[in-house]
Amino acid sequence: MEVIANREELKKIVKEAIKEFIEEEKIENFLKAILPVSKQEMEDINKLYGKPKGKKEVVYSEEIEV
Repeated sequence: MEVIANREELKKIVKEAIKEFIEEEKIENFLKAILPVSKQEMEDINKLYGKPKGKKEVVYSEEIEV
């Protein structure tokens, strides 16, 4: 099977693939940068700032595959 694409179409495909790759890497690096919080640390945070008031309503949600 042979696929013929002109230079602009190929450029557009490669550009989109690179853009998607960079976005995935940014998300992955962001998630890696979030450190876990121990139970003791969470208790200290609650003592300092108090527990959250009630349950917050989700305004926007999006799932991503990493």
